[in-house]
Amino acid sequence: MNNDLNVWRAKADVTQEELADAVEVSRQTINAIERGRYDPSLELAFALADFFECPIEDIFHPNTE
Repeated sequence: MNNDLNVWRAKADVTQEELADAVEVSRQTINAIERGRYDPSLELAFALADFFECPIEDIFHPNTE
């Protein structure tokens, strides 16, 4: 799944560590999501969207190949 998490994080001016703390995961998890190496659970995707006050679809995009 493609995502714009790093863009949203930069706009909010928060570090990976700060975001991780806010959604109760590790910084490594945020890093893996941003690099496309890990697809978050639905619960985590909702938590991230809630943090940025946007729909999940604004952050995550299905792979279209």
